[in-house]
Amino acid sequence: MKVFLQSIVAQLILNPYIFIRGYQALPARKNWRIPYSLFFIVELSLLFAGYFFHKQLPDAVFLPIMQICNTWYVASIYITLSLLCLEVLRLSQHFWSWFPAWIVSYWKEVKLFFFFFILLGVAFLLVQGYRTVLYPQVKQVYLTIPKKVVGRDSLRIVMMSDLHIGEVIRKKRVQHFVKLSNEQHPDIVVLVGDILDYESRFAEKARIEDDLRQLKAPLGTYIVYGNHEYRANRNAKKKWLKKTGATILVDSVVMPDSTFYLIGRDDYIHKGRKSLQTLMKGMDLSKPVIVLDHQPWSLAETAMNKADLGLHGHTHNGQLWPYPLLLKMVYECAYGYYRKGNTQYYVSSGIGIAGPPFRIGTVSELVVLHVRFAAP
Repeated sequence: MKVFLQSIVAQLILNPYIFIRGYQALPARKNWRIPYSLFFIVELSLLFAGYFFHKQLPDAVFLPIMQICNTWYVASIYITLSLLCLEVLRLSQHFWSWFPAWIVSYWKEVKLFFFFFILLGVAFLLVQGYRTVLYPQVKQVYLTIPKKVVGRDSLRIVMMSDLHIGEVIRKKRVQHFVKLSNEQHPDIVVLVGDILDYESRFAEKARIEDDLRQLKAPLGTYIVYGNHEYRANRNAKKKWLKKTGATILVDSVVMPDSTFYLIGRDDYIHKGRKSLQTLMKGMDLSKPVIVLDHQPWSLAETAMNKADLGLHGHTHNGQLWPYPLLLKMVYECAYGYYRKGNTQYYVSSGIGIAGPPFRIGTVSELVVLHVRFAAP
């Protein structure tokens, strides 16, 4: 429900501005303005009904409400950005009077044109953003760890983060993720946190654990917790994750085939998690060390302890532009490949989504890491 709360706050701020500017652009006739006004009344009514009565409403009613409201939430962001650009142009006219005479003469018609132009443009963005979620990219990443490994010269890792299985990411989507992964013929599969969204009941009801059991990799599938695993019914989520057949790593270390270490850290949200120094105590550092840690807050700690590769998710790279620009000011690395000293990292934008089923200016991705081991 946190997404609904964010949507309510945003729409209480954005909707009045959008409504006023749209009302001014439409012809002053009832057959235009009454339906326009009713749209906002209905949308806000659905939003508050979904938020306050989500526990009482059946899924068949609640889920369509959530989809409608989240779609308008995203649309309202881009409509507002478009209107603000027009505000800048309009204000500049007061200072420089640079508009052609025909625009000034037909100002009402120009406003109506931009009303429909913005609506069509935002609709196109939403369609493309939805397609980006439906069809994740397969991102190939090549890197070298400068260590000689007896018995292994390379490792192919399929990395997925932020599946967010729940109200939006359902069985069909997960089956597609599994198919994409198996097509890469990985040596090992790692699911780097936020496997589930806010509730586990959607995954339980659809028996999505059976689909995740179909992930194929000779060295196995490994899961670490994300912050969403600690939200809502956390105990039910942990029980469900065990049914997937994957190895759950919570502040633990394994050697999938004795040639490298795989460390799975508890999520950063759990303040009692063990330090990386504790987890790496007594390790043979001549062997490669790969760290799975959902949130990319501990890059310095990973480098300081001389781990070779850190794999992270969590950020979604902002999911919706312009949030990626803000994340660059928050995280040392919010997305992609990064290097700090001798430690390499990859922060994934995730294969699923949180909240609205759209990605604009970002990608859904399944990451294939082609790791080569070579003597330094």
